[in-house]
Amino acid sequence: MELQQIGVVGAGQMGNGIAQVAATFGYSVIMMDVNEASLQKGMKTIESSLDRLIKKATLNEDQKRQILGRIKTASTVAGLKDCDAIIEAATENLDLKLKIFKELDQVVKPSAYLFSNTSSISITKIASATNRPKKVAGMHFMNPVPLMKLVEVIRGLQTSEETFAVMKNLTTKLDKTFVESIKDMPGFIVNRILMPMINEAVYTLHEGIASVESIDNAMKLGTNQPMGPLTLADFIGLDTCLAIMNVLHEGLGDSKYRPCPLLVKYVEAGWLGRKSGRGFYNYANN
Repeated sequence: MELQQIGVVGAGQMGNGIAQVAATFGYSVIMMDVNEASLQKGMKTIESSLDRLIKKATLNEDQKRQILGRIKTASTVAGLKDCDAIIEAATENLDLKLKIFKELDQVVKPSAYLFSNTSSISITKIASATNRPKKVAGMHFMNPVPLMKLVEVIRGLQTSEETFAVMKNLTTKLDKTFVESIKDMPGFIVNRILMPMINEAVYTLHEGIASVESIDNAMKLGTNQPMGPLTLADFIGLDTCLAIMNVLHEGLGDSKYRPCPLLVKYVEAGWLGRKSGRGFYNYANN
């Protein structure tokens, strides 16, 4: 099936990035969010991102207008009813995703594919909320979406070969490189490896082994990572990191995935990283 119109659920960091990329490569896009303010902020973020590309001479004003012209917004799921495929990019919360997929299944046309940008939650479980589990799969983009080349693609237990082929084809058309998580296991590939590293960095801080700056510099200069694990955690969002660690801990039942108590405390305090102005670093004056 040749996709023409792509729906995106969620206008936040991931959702607006996916919408921008899809529109850049010629798709008609409907970005949906129940919060009107989030939709407006999402559109402004896309415009700012395109302006940065213009400054880098990789885009011109006419192309910017065309991309923005391909993106429409909606505040209800009904606005996505004619989309050929929908990519859900809501908060990493199982109950929320189940609710969204159940509603999408009832509203969008029967031929539409439903993809989730979940970074850790079972695709099989998400698909169970629908009457079309064969048409559900995982399509995990990396942040920031316009710049990062990787997309993890994940089959649920009932995902059909046709659905998987459509998703891989879409990934390629968006000029992304896909890797396949062969098994639908908690965390898939990237977060199965990344989140325990970040969690261990938080434990290193929690146990007083080193300062925030020393931990990040050690990993940057000692292992050639472009960004230290605590800086990266702030960028991802500590609430998201905690949610993923909980999925790993509960889903795999191994104590090595137990979230660090300090990570839990930071989230309880509302210190979520860059988006809240405070995480392991203070961004209030940035």
